[in-house]
Amino acid sequence: MLAKVLSGALLGIDAYPVEVEVDIAQGLPQFATVGLPEGAVKESKDRVKSAIKNSGYEFPTRRITINLAPANIRKEGTAFDLPMAVGLLTATGLVAPERTARFLFMGELSLDGCIKPVRGALPVAVAARCWDLDGLILPAANAEEGALVDGHPVYSVKTLGEVVDFLTGNRILEPCQVDIASMINKAAQEDVDFAEVRGQEHVKRALEVAAAGSHNILMVGPPGSGKTMLARRISTILPTQTFEEALEITKIHSILGLLPAGQSLVAKRVFRSPHHTISDAGLIGGGAHPRPGEVSLAHNGVLFLDELPEFKKNILEMLRQPLEDGQVCISRAAQSLTYPASFMLVAAMNPCPCGYQGDPQHSCTCTPAMLQRYQTRLSGPLLDRIDLHVEVPRVPHKDLADPIDAESSESVRARVEATRQVQRERLAHYGLYANGQMQARHIRKFCVVDEEGQKLLEMVTDRLGLSARTYSRILKVARTIADLAGEERILQTHLSEAIQYRELTRKTQF
Repeated sequence: MLAKVLSGALLGIDAYPVEVEVDIAQGLPQFATVGLPEGAVKESKDRVKSAIKNSGYEFPTRRITINLAPANIRKEGTAFDLPMAVGLLTATGLVAPERTARFLFMGELSLDGCIKPVRGALPVAVAARCWDLDGLILPAANAEEGALVDGHPVYSVKTLGEVVDFLTGNRILEPCQVDIASMINKAAQEDVDFAEVRGQEHVKRALEVAAAGSHNILMVGPPGSGKTMLARRISTILPTQTFEEALEITKIHSILGLLPAGQSLVAKRVFRSPHHTISDAGLIGGGAHPRPGEVSLAHNGVLFLDELPEFKKNILEMLRQPLEDGQVCISRAAQSLTYPASFMLVAAMNPCPCGYQGDPQHSCTCTPAMLQRYQTRLSGPLLDRIDLHVEVPRVPHKDLADPIDAESSESVRARVEATRQVQRERLAHYGLYANGQMQARHIRKFCVVDEEGQKLLEMVTDRLGLSARTYSRILKVARTIADLAGEERILQTHLSEAIQYRELTRKTQF
């Protein structure tokens, strides 16, 4: 007898339908799985056989063939265990075929028939909105994740027996419900705050400008000056994440199985801080079977690279494409995938190998050769893609001992959100939401400066030998500073502030 059960599989961060076709025929007992299954899918036959027997059902001792269609795309993961088992029970006549045809099944089976969570439930639920179904049957640990999507009802199951009883009408399951507003409000409660940072007012101002325009920023300073502390708090001043943005980043975490237990939505801006020993596939994405990297996990959030020169140079150069395009394209012989990677880069580094160049309280022990090697670890093209370079000096004792709290993240975020709203209204026609995303044609239209500003830019460009990309970055930063000040036009004061965020490039001779 032949039975067909619907499931889903992942292709990049999106999903496509997979039809699990089960055929039970006369012949010697055999269990074959076709349709380009990888290792975990091939092993499903042993889990399915034990789960069916231990759940109290009879396993057919005949020739069994299971096809995963479309058969020309590689299938991986354990999510096909449940649809295989349901298909076998349907083919034996235990479950009515017209009943199983109306649902999508995903789940990993344990040997005793319990259903374990799987990766990628959210992308499948998003894609299933366009499929003609009565609902999705997912593991209990994935049910809230799938119910985030306003589409088909999602039914939570814990055992294979529950699924069979539901399909045969012996059990009633209620659709899973989630309170999205509560999730977002709960995530808005931050455990760090800008008020905890003493001193460094000019650095806080630079971070506010960076957050307001979604600009990349590099902080250079001696050890202990607060670079990491400042970086970890920048996500607290970014605009509150919308549900659509949360859904995008949750899809990426879902396909990698990184959602913590009990958390079905990544409701707040992510902060990713990979170690400098990370591989190129770990940072950018890739591998034999391509997977998203840290740049995609930081989508709509912050990617913090501490000790930037310690990263391998070839890995840093790979950041150029995502910094420019907001996405990563990974091509292999069999397929080409695109992952979103629109993140805000926050980097930190010491001014020299020993860390004390320019520090009035410590002597630098680096030789000119050591300085040269250290400085050449970062290429000019990469630094051109970082909008703001800011110096972070050591915090004096009077600032550390000041009992008065600094401005809180909440008040800074209010200004940032107001500025972002101005930018969204200005750039909505182009599908952009921040000044940091503007391209050349947008800069020409929205970053017009007066005659005095042009003279200043001409003088600085000729004196510092700035590249065309750096020139554009200065204009974008100046546009953000003007938006923060509530000005329609870019004034000379806005340009001056934007330019001083580039002077560090010349000081360190990068």
